[in-house]
Amino acid sequence: MTRTLMKSKIHRVAATQTDIDYNGSITIDRDLARQADLAEHERVDIYNVNNGARFSTYVLYGDRGVIGVNGAAARLVQRGDLLIIVSYAQYTEEECRGHVPTVVCTRRSLPGGTGHDERIFAGLTEPALS
Repeated sequence: MTRTLMKSKIHRVAATQTDIDYNGSITIDRDLARQADLAEHERVDIYNVNNGARFSTYVLYGDRGVIGVNGAAARLVQRGDLLIIVSYAQYTEEECRGHVPTVVCTRRSLPGGTGHDERIFAGLTEPALS
């Protein structure tokens, strides 16, 4: 038997852009995505802290500081919204016993508040909201 567990999470990162005309996906700062153990084209679930919207999409690597929601899902996010980006994986019962997910917090997070071991990623700046 296998179980689906959280593999990794980026906790409370601010959306920097949306593009409804792009063909889907979420564009994530390459360094942030790698630190969170997210591969390009990997499926992720997105949870919008501001409005409660939840949706699934796939990861594309982007430039430094970019968190961009693309395609139809761009209607569910506004620039500056806080997002939780989560990936899941299948684990055997044996793997489950020692599994520790990767959790990356940005400066907008409350370190220690996720209930997991966390890494702080200080590579993003807060988006300029106008």
